[in-house]
Amino acid sequence: MSLMLFIQHGVNEVVTGALTSGTVEVEMNLFDLALKGGWIMIPVGLLLFVSLVILIERLFVIKKAGKEDETFMNRIRDYIHEGKIDSAMNLCRKTQTPTARMIEKGIARLGRPINDIQVALENAGNLEVAGLEKGFSWVATTAAVAPMLGFLGTVTGMVRAFFNMANAGANVDIALLSSGIYEALVTTIAGLIVGIIALLSHNYLVSRVNKVANTMEARSMEFMDILNEPPK
Repeated sequence: MSLMLFIQHGVNEVVTGALTSGTVEVEMNLFDLALKGGWIMIPVGLLLFVSLVILIERLFVIKKAGKEDETFMNRIRDYIHEGKIDSAMNLCRKTQTPTARMIEKGIARLGRPINDIQVALENAGNLEVAGLEKGFSWVATTAAVAPMLGFLGTVTGMVRAFFNMANAGANVDIALLSSGIYEALVTTIAGLIVGIIALLSHNYLVSRVNKVANTMEARSMEFMDILNEPPK
């Protein structure tokens, strides 16, 4: 019984000492963690910000471009068969979608050889798709450059850690190495995260534009069929 009382007393002493020692757990939020990454975090953060701005802005533009009036091509067919070319042109101008602007170029070439009309449709479609892809190159660049900046931070952080260790000589402690190690690890994580976000954003935007381009191609073929079919 005395042995049990002694062990219990010792445990109580340890617990009491831990509670009264004044030790405080250090908590770190994302901002504090980002500061540990050093100057490399500035270009990485700028790349992330610009890519997100482009992503949001392009999503609105592509969503608007993808909206279709289901009666548009039927009305174009009726106008062309009735010889109301000006009405067809006005309808395209009022609709203001990539498909409508492409069809407008085709209508403007009516009376010329079919090959000329088809080339005009293809050129107009390519220009519209290129307009939708504005800013994509920046997002793709971010996907490639951000991880490289992260790895650059890894190298500079480790160089700082070894430099501090060499200067400390025999008085090396973890505090001297922590800043360099923080920089190495934080920049690597940040670069990879930004690169992954940019890569996924780029691929998603490309898929949305491809969907619009497929729709435009279908409407282009439908327009050519309208020109080749006999009027009712």
